[in-house]
Amino acid sequence: VQLQASGGGLVQAGGSLRLSCAASGRTSSSYTMGWFRRAPGKEREFVAAITWSGLVTDYSDSVKGRFTISRDNARYMVYLQMNSLNPEDTAGYYCAASRFQSIAILSARYDYWGQGTLVTVSS
Repeated sequence: VQLQASGGGLVQAGGSLRLSCAASGRTSSSYTMGWFRRAPGKEREFVAAITWSGLVTDYSDSVKGRFTISRDNARYMVYLQMNSLNPEDTAGYYCAASRFQSIAILSARYDYWGQGTLVTVSS
């Protein structure tokens, strides 16, 4: 499975961005999908995840209420709508796929990773 993240860029504080993740190869709509991020000098952290059905989602406390994860299984796409961005959201954002059927917030539960897309939020 190959994952390609896109949609990052430079945005002012308070602005919005929508990240996309395209899956290809031996894709399966039954994967749980997640977004993680790594800020400069920090560890990778969980951002959001969604089960294959799209009915169950989870978010880190730092993004809850501002970010929304969604998926389109017919197109093998996963999205992360990011609103009310602040400079602390500046990071490389990575999408990942897990063969586990339930929500997974630990990076070790994910089997496939994309190359990341950079989000920079200016103050």
